[in-house]
Amino acid sequence: LEQIKIPPSVVEINDYTFRGCSSMELIEITSLIANIGKFAFSECKKLRSISIPNSVEEIGKFAFSECVSLTQVKLSNSLILIGDHAFNGCSSLLQIDVPSSIQSIEGYTFEGCSSLKQVKIPSSVTRIDEYAFFDCTSLAQIKIPSSVLEIGNLSFRGCSSLSQVEFELPSSLKSIGKNC
Repeated sequence: LEQIKIPPSVVEINDYTFRGCSSMELIEITSLIANIGKFAFSECKKLRSISIPNSVEEIGKFAFSECVSLTQVKLSNSLILIGDHAFNGCSSLLQIDVPSSIQSIEGYTFEGCSSLKQVKIPSSVTRIDEYAFFDCTSLAQIKIPSSVLEIGNLSFRGCSSLSQVEFELPSSLKSIGKNC
């Protein structure tokens, strides 16, 4: 299976739906789905880009994990949750713009995205969970908005190119985790 067009009649993409479709290069979602299930597209090794429609509110755990050719992701402006490990191991992903509808960057979400150079974190984010950007070895700089009240353990560990962190420590800051 190399490409698929999901028609408007589809209302959800369930867990594990296309997991392991290692030849999948193109996914076109034209439907008004609200959720993408866990592991839905994980291990689609040839998938290069994905545009999440504005109808999507949740991306499940591991939904795009190990999509090693994925370079481009356009996230929905209606997104409320990006599940943990959602883009884990997407080693070709270059940049990500977290939409302003997101309040938390879950654990391991971008772990192992070794080509990730740019991340935009909006002021709606109040928490960056453990291992969120672990081993993002190409990430050179990051601006953490003052809205962030908690940064989890090891959230930026292994970011060997990280040379600039812009973060104004707010008086409301609750915690910065170990080996952050």
